[in-house]
Amino acid sequence: MNKDTLIPTTKDLKVKTNGENINLKNYKDNSSCFGVFENVENAISSAVHAQKILSLHYTKEQREKIITEIRKAALQNKEVLATMILEETHMGRYEDKILKHELVAKYTPGTEDLTTTAWSGDNGLTVVEMSPYGVIGAITPSTNPTETVICNSIGMIAAGNAVVFNGHPGAKKCVAFAVEMINKAIISCGGPENLVTTIKNPTMESLDAIIKHPSIKLLCGTGGPGMVKTLLNSGKKAIGAGAGNPPVIVDDTADIEKAGRSIIEGCSFDNNLPCIAEKEVFVFENVADDLISNMLKNNAVIINEDQVSKLIDLVLQKNNETQEYFINKKWVGKDAKLFLDEIDVESPSNVKCIICEVNANHPFVMTELMMPILPIVRVKDIDEAIKYAKIAEQNRKHSAYIYSKNIDNLNRFEREIDTTIFVKNAKSFAGVGYEAEGFTTFTIAGSTGEGITSARNFTRQRRCVLAG
Repeated sequence: MNKDTLIPTTKDLKVKTNGENINLKNYKDNSSCFGVFENVENAISSAVHAQKILSLHYTKEQREKIITEIRKAALQNKEVLATMILEETHMGRYEDKILKHELVAKYTPGTEDLTTTAWSGDNGLTVVEMSPYGVIGAITPSTNPTETVICNSIGMIAAGNAVVFNGHPGAKKCVAFAVEMINKAIISCGGPENLVTTIKNPTMESLDAIIKHPSIKLLCGTGGPGMVKTLLNSGKKAIGAGAGNPPVIVDDTADIEKAGRSIIEGCSFDNNLPCIAEKEVFVFENVADDLISNMLKNNAVIINEDQVSKLIDLVLQKNNETQEYFINKKWVGKDAKLFLDEIDVESPSNVKCIICEVNANHPFVMTELMMPILPIVRVKDIDEAIKYAKIAEQNRKHSAYIYSKNIDNLNRFEREIDTTIFVKNAKSFAGVGYEAEGFTTFTIAGSTGEGITSARNFTRQRRCVLAG
């Protein structure tokens, strides 16, 4: 055990797959099988073979049995997966990563998401089925590496596909391990090996090879805007889940105590790594002090203007030609206390989030930080709040939130911000089914329009007609 954090290390843990234990210390020696390949061609050809077997010899019910085993393996190994991510990426919070794995394992839709439409009449029967693409090429981020692998695998296999993952190089061991775990779960219930594959050492070259490979019929990317642009320029059908910068509006009719608590819970979740996490707040000036007071009661620390300047120098870098800011990646997903210690601000050990008051065009507002730093902007009214929120969201069509009891304000912001996820009077993770209704995903395709992706998004329509 790590004595400082009470987080187990991989040497303390063993992976569970239907009773079989895998020693993690020897994991790297086993990475040439169970879906993990040295090169793209072998990864894709193996997935093609597995998908043909799945398509020709497995029923929908049998696919659901495969998915059930994947869910079990993910839940059995949630602590292992959380530990591996922390050890490899050094980002986020252990307990939150466990929760994320629980969400994807339990609440990612399986084959129940697939529907059939039929027309019958005097002239016969027409049926439209949701059919598989074949082999999907998928790209995963370092911020939610294994969560995305599990979520995508469940949905894609439910739809009858195989998938080849190109994981982020900064989380390649986690992704390879998750792929091996999933393959062992599939094989344990009689499913075909290599339905899910990955590259042992993913690179931009391996990504390019996957994109261009003729056997890859659909691309699905979860990550930054550059990656999404690359997929959309491929000439193939692509599902792109890009960056967000979710704004929060708090008006003067809101339950301020709840807003202060929920916003800090959402913003600090996994140290703000999820793209749906609250990134900036626009609060009516007549309730701003109350909101800040309630945030401070929920493990937030506020910093002053001079300290904000120090924090900017620490976490942002400026392009002198474009005058645009970009994040210092070494600080992504780090604990709030580390930032405060670095800028010489005393804070309690349980601090979760740093808050600061800034203007609407401040770089903390306009930059997706993915750090537990929450800028707060005072506004006069709903007009000003929506105006600034739209500018901050940058038309990414991702996520937005509001705390209000004013129906007009709720409806107006929903229409004008036009995001894929819009949550009223709850924290961000309600948008993916946590402490709310609906299913979970970590591939939120705002830019390409699929939205909260599930198995049906990984299918193509096939019309079968019996006439006469």
